[in-house]
Amino acid sequence: MVVEVRLFATFREGRFNEKEMELPQGSSLGDLLAHLEIPQKDAKITIVNGSAVSAEHKLSEHDVVAIFPPIAGG
Repeated sequence: MVVEVRLFATFREGRFNEKEMELPQGSSLGDLLAHLEIPQKDAKITIVNGSAVSAEHKLSEHDVVAIFPPIAGG
């Protein structure tokens, strides 16, 4: 299946901003994070199709996934 992945802030370093990725059917968000070598504990905000989800969330064809690191403000 193909999903669109959008990375933000420090997760873009050495990776990409936005990319379509092919994943095995039945993959979870956690599987995607492992493939991207992003520790689950570091992915503080994970959104699929506009809704916040956990690493156990099963992905579907054409999902749009946004992954954010911890965000600090001033």
